[in-house]
Amino acid sequence: MLVTLSNVNKGFLDEQVLEDINLSINELDRIGLLGVNGIGKSTLLNIISDCLQADGGTVSRKNGLVIGYHRQNEALDSQNTLSQEIKLALSEVYELRKELEALSLKISQTDASSPAYSLLESEYEKLNSRYIALDGYSAEVRINTVLNGLGFGEFDLEMKTASLSGGEKIRFSLAKILLQNPELLILDEPTNHLDFKMLEWLEDYLKGFKGAFLIVSHDRYFLDKTVDDICEIDGGTLYRYKGGYSAFLKQKEERLKLREREYEKQQAEIDKLRDYVQKNLARSSSANSVGSRVKALEKAESRLIKKPAARPKDIHFKFSFDIEPHKVVLTLKNVGVFVGNRVTGKQLYDNISLEVLNGEKIAIVGKNGVGKSSLIKAIMKKISFSGQIKFGGNVKVAYFDQELADLDLNDTVIEAVHKKFPSKTDFEIRSALGGLLIEDEAVFKKVRDLSGANRAKVQFCIIMFRRANVLILDEPTNHLDYVAKEALDEALKAFDGTLITVSHDRYFLNNVPTKIIEMFSDRLEIYNGNYDYYLEHRRLESTQSAPKKEASQNQLEYQSAKLNKAEERKKRAKINTLSKEIQTLEEEIASLKELSASEEVVTDYQKLSEVLEQIKEKENMLEEFENQWLELNL
Repeated sequence: MLVTLSNVNKGFLDEQVLEDINLSINELDRIGLLGVNGIGKSTLLNIISDCLQADGGTVSRKNGLVIGYHRQNEALDSQNTLSQEIKLALSEVYELRKELEALSLKISQTDASSPAYSLLESEYEKLNSRYIALDGYSAEVRINTVLNGLGFGEFDLEMKTASLSGGEKIRFSLAKILLQNPELLILDEPTNHLDFKMLEWLEDYLKGFKGAFLIVSHDRYFLDKTVDDICEIDGGTLYRYKGGYSAFLKQKEERLKLREREYEKQQAEIDKLRDYVQKNLARSSSANSVGSRVKALEKAESRLIKKPAARPKDIHFKFSFDIEPHKVVLTLKNVGVFVGNRVTGKQLYDNISLEVLNGEKIAIVGKNGVGKSSLIKAIMKKISFSGQIKFGGNVKVAYFDQELADLDLNDTVIEAVHKKFPSKTDFEIRSALGGLLIEDEAVFKKVRDLSGANRAKVQFCIIMFRRANVLILDEPTNHLDYVAKEALDEALKAFDGTLITVSHDRYFLNNVPTKIIEMFSDRLEIYNGNYDYYLEHRRLESTQSAPKKEASQNQLEYQSAKLNKAEERKKRAKINTLSKEIQTLEEEIASLKELSASEEVVTDYQKLSEVLEQIKEKENMLEEFENQWLELNL
């Protein structure tokens, strides 16, 4: 037994977050932890890892238990190099290694027949046992394995962590925790910022992990691949289910139905007993019978089944359209996209061609940075492109932007929808928002004050009102919890129109699209099936092409490694330069805006025009530099 929680309670101010939580974590347990946003998952992780004290109940941990806890926003020391951070993660291993080397030297210099020799030898064996337990002899192999698996194989380990992008910092902090090789691994949303290749590596790594782990994740596919049990926090109480995510869905529904049936059955029995007692209590001929029924009633009432909590309201997505489009809904011919301008920008791809037919459900996948979202934006005419992009007849498009940039943060929720559909009544808008569980006073909140999930729901409300026959969705499940994701999956499967989506959600990709298109810089590869079909055929292609590639691979490996390292250094230098230029421009823009508001400038039309023109020029430069920085960090 590693950790045991018995009747644990935790609240904040007047809100009870966790109530009578019971959980046992044993050696080799593989547990996924679920719960809607804000339900108390992180609170529970903090209690288990001894970062937070429970208000009541008991928490028992194995003596000397080593816990590795990776939070969603784990910090790195910005002054440290990557190498220094690795040494911090393996500090005990490196300390033991020094002590063993020193002892080994002493032993070599000590007479083997002396008492001191025996003492040194005994001490060496003790330290060596601990070193073996920490897997110290394979530390370097583990470092290379983990760094390569999480995309740091070509990074200069002497670079400062401050030079990493936000996503890279989170990935590197995950690498640090994995390198510690703890007895209990606690991971809070570990799949954030991982591409498909990294996700597959992490799944394989966890399958071979020698300890226990507890994972919070909204990645349903990942949970199916890695865990043996699902624990869900529901209404402050924890329920445990055997199997992965898909098994959990079925078992939870069965548990809820069984609980409801048991409660209804008991209530019917109690009502029947009460009715009999009331009717026959005054009749002496029935005294014995009534007495036995009274006892049965008292016994039943003493064992009352707690009334099941009302089920949470279902979230309702529904996508409908009025006009049937022509057979070909979208044509791309020799399309190319640049990020930045033609002089200093980067060409993501060129000569991309595609024909999309009515009713197809297509998902576009590919490596980070290949330009999937840029292609979607080009289709929506939001960025410049070369070649031809043409929609078919009777096509009506609705677009979901993963950044939710189409929403004005200063609008209230109801204003945001009204702006797009001024003819809709408040009742119609509030009814649609209510179906997405944005109710009552929440409709008058500013968009800026909403969670990411509720902002996404506002955007989906607008899309549903649009009644489009072609949906173009960029990372539609990103902000949603697993309950909302399930509802969105079902609604899109039921949609009779055309779907084009970019997504990293593999569970979604397995359930909704009927065609997967893998994007490369110079071509598209089409797979007529879901994500599992795509994976299977990719592996077959890889197996068949492996013998042909082996010889050339060996010849080019050394040169490729050298080139990759050189390119990586150039890339890092460019990122650092752009960061400084962006900071300088932001400061200059802020100063100019302050100047534009001064009395001297406001009252002089010519000066004001000149200042505003300077602001516009610098803002355009800032946008260009930010696009370049973003593309380099993808």
